[in-house]
Amino acid sequence: MANTFAFAESRGGALRRVAFEAVSAARALADASGGGEVHAMLVGAPGIASLAGELGKYGADMVIVVEHAGLANANVEALAATAAARIKAGGYRAAIFSASAQGRDLAPRVAAQLGVSMAADVTAFELAGDALVVKHPAYAGKVIATLKLTGSPAIVTLRPGARAAVEAVREARVESAQPTSDPGASKLVVKEMIVGGGTKLDIGDAPVIVSGGRGLKSAENFKLVEDLAAAFGNAAVGATRAVTDDGWRPHSDQIGQTGRQVSPELYVALGISGAIQHIAGMRNSRTIVAINKDKEAPIFKVADYGIVGDVIEILPVLTAAVKEARAKG
Repeated sequence: MANTFAFAESRGGALRRVAFEAVSAARALADASGGGEVHAMLVGAPGIASLAGELGKYGADMVIVVEHAGLANANVEALAATAAARIKAGGYRAAIFSASAQGRDLAPRVAAQLGVSMAADVTAFELAGDALVVKHPAYAGKVIATLKLTGSPAIVTLRPGARAAVEAVREARVESAQPTSDPGASKLVVKEMIVGGGTKLDIGDAPVIVSGGRGLKSAENFKLVEDLAAAFGNAAVGATRAVTDDGWRPHSDQIGQTGRQVSPELYVALGISGAIQHIAGMRNSRTIVAINKDKEAPIFKVADYGIVGDVIEILPVLTAAVKEARAKG
């Protein structure tokens, strides 16, 4: 029996989807170890403690709340020192972070401060005796590497969407803590966070992603993609590298090995041939629908459903069908 640590990521005073995934993964790991507890760390500006109960829904037995005005924005030096100190004092078997932008910055710092092993961008894990065995995609997803972490605590960053957040309701205890180091004394101080995209749903959090490629023929035709995303009501728009390089879409929309890696519930690939670079960024989506006029396009090899045809002609029909289905409830 061993306790497990989870870092619950937040942004703008709200918990992110990856926070629930990390806590849920930690719950599964703790249960597999024989019934240990899950201790989740929630860090932010004063008032962040009000979110602690949400983490209990996904299996947190205790929420360690660190409130400080200097933590309103991501202060990675203070976060790393505080998380490392807590993990060391708690004697945890493993610590779960998200492989988000923040998690990729934070977890290696924590591992370095503790002098322990770390596995990044993990998609699956299991206990094997005293070791933690994890799966990690490599070579643009063409190979799945198996890594064995024998040290304790093992630091893991979990690929967003690789494991669904599963409710396992607990009445989580809340423990208040202070930052280990003064956020105001950090060498790197974040003065302001500007989130791009305005009110658009971030592709890292969206349950549905509608993504377009060069098969759309022009930047103007991305209006058809946006219309489909709007019809779903909970969808974000993505794009291939070729499209962003041509200036059709902002680079923040790029999905692929050198862009964003996503794992939504539904991924709709429109006019995307399926280059390895792009597939590496979306192949872990739960359901993939592809539309392409080339029946031999590589995208169909990873798609659950495929339509062979002209995406420009099919998109308006598909958008109308989605609107009709939603109207019927």
